[in-house]
Amino acid sequence: MVYKMGVGIIGCWVWDTSASFVTGGTISNPGPRKSLPKLLYTRLLLYLPEFIWAVVGAVWVSDSSVRCESTVINVILGTVIASWVIIVFTIIGVLIVFDPLGGKKTFYLTDGLDRNLESSQSGQLLYNVKNTATRVWEKRIRLMCCCIVQDDDHRVAFTSIAELFRAYFSDTDLVPSDIAAGLILLHQEQDKMESCPKEPEEVLCHSPSSLVADDLDIELENAAHYMLFAAAAYGWPYYIYTNPFTALCKLNGDCCRSRPEDSDITGSDRRNFHFGSILRITGLQYRDFIHISFHNKIYEIPFFVALDHKKEAIVVAVRGTLSFEDILTDLSADCEDLTLEDVLENGFVHKGITQAANYIYQKLINDGILNQAFTIAPEYKLVIVGHSLGGGTASVLAIMLRNSFPTLKCYAFSPPGGLLSKTLAEYSKRFIVSIILGKDLVARLSMPNMEDLKRRIVRIVANCNRPKYQILLRGCWYEVFGGDPDNFPTELDGRNDDALTQPLLAEESLMVHRSPSYNALDGEPHLNSPPQYPRLYLPGKIIHIVEECSSRRLCSSDIKYSANWSNETVFSSILISPKMITDHMPDVVLNALNSLSREHRSCISCQTK
Repeated sequence: MVYKMGVGIIGCWVWDTSASFVTGGTISNPGPRKSLPKLLYTRLLLYLPEFIWAVVGAVWVSDSSVRCESTVINVILGTVIASWVIIVFTIIGVLIVFDPLGGKKTFYLTDGLDRNLESSQSGQLLYNVKNTATRVWEKRIRLMCCCIVQDDDHRVAFTSIAELFRAYFSDTDLVPSDIAAGLILLHQEQDKMESCPKEPEEVLCHSPSSLVADDLDIELENAAHYMLFAAAAYGWPYYIYTNPFTALCKLNGDCCRSRPEDSDITGSDRRNFHFGSILRITGLQYRDFIHISFHNKIYEIPFFVALDHKKEAIVVAVRGTLSFEDILTDLSADCEDLTLEDVLENGFVHKGITQAANYIYQKLINDGILNQAFTIAPEYKLVIVGHSLGGGTASVLAIMLRNSFPTLKCYAFSPPGGLLSKTLAEYSKRFIVSIILGKDLVARLSMPNMEDLKRRIVRIVANCNRPKYQILLRGCWYEVFGGDPDNFPTELDGRNDDALTQPLLAEESLMVHRSPSYNALDGEPHLNSPPQYPRLYLPGKIIHIVEECSSRRLCSSDIKYSANWSNETVFSSILISPKMITDHMPDVVLNALNSLSREHRSCISCQTK
């Protein structure tokens, strides 16, 4: 009985997952699938008896008095476990994906708001819709962060992040599979454009002068050196990730050693794994560390201060994203003013990253950590480094410390794109260098870029005439095995340039209304309500590292890189690629920098012979 029940559950689940593939229509033409909601609601009712059968099966399996063959019991046990996994994941998926507002939000925003925006009733209804949508997103975020202790800072962050997601997704009618199909189409379209030969002017503009090239080589050598400190800030997760076979044995040997009594270490570091990893990655000694903080909360991220005798520098290394608290800091993307004394170029900055930088600033200055370091090595210079979230925090921290330490230098590896306003970004070019590898997603993340990506997804999805299952299946094959991009027929084919600027009916059906932040992109300013998320930029001067011969595979044993000075316009659009994630990983960035550094040293040795 239980066996049949389990098979029935799995069979119904397979039917559910394949329903969207056997039905007709396209993403923007749901007509042939109009009967599917009734089937899904019917399927939803069947979950109650399935849940009861799963409970009965679990009780039956746990009953020690049952006498059956071990093979039968194992099969039934596996079936019961599978049924519970399916039920749990279904419930979680419904809680995260299901939109309680449903069609009411779309109907109101498309009809009622435009007809009678000035009325108090419409204003109250709009407020209720927004408030309900924010609460829905806040509950989803709380559910995903249920494993962390939540205090007032977390509650404020949850509300802020919920507002961000509500504003971003309020004007679209897309489901996750639609977004996946859009990303696949955008990637193939992008590969087609990259295969086209570049204009001569576009190639020549990257040819640097000898003076600029020399400066670039020096900065690349320094970046390769300081990237070790930025990677070391991740502690044992990074060390084990890069040394999977030997790391645990080495760290187990280090954990038996006692720390020096005068070491200034705060936060939890069980068995000395974090500190032992930092020592092995950087090659420094115990006495070289001034302060190490493993304390981690929202807006409060780990960092360490050490003496780098090779470069004669006091290094402040800030850790990147490694916990749920760090993710919440990343997603607190509201803008706030950064007020600096004697600096005219004040402007907007990323709120979460700025609060993290302010936390470290208070530690360094108020707790006398930097004073202690410069007392030991008064002739050393100050260098601030970090990767990802750590790179953004290091950049804002460097701006805060610039007046007190005019000779400081900052190296930001793969920092977030939406970090500084234009004036602050220009000001930071005097002392900050950002290093970006390839198609790194994080370096291109900003609210305007995300709005642009949303528009591109809606446009290409709405105008594609192929069913979704064909897009997804062929797209998966293309991502795994490569080949030539598919030429999917679209409604854009054969239209003239003027017509291409006008949205199609299918495209308009997927966009409920235009968000204020996207209007700012199109040059259509909202006179009554300025954009909530103004355009923010990468910090400092930018070094862009790219593969000389792009490979279709995710990894390669022999990859050659080239580096050039770049500008913020290169990162004004999100590029879709499997490497958009791998190019952000700290070990990949470090390998690219080491490769460029070795190549530079070999060139110098060849010239001296």
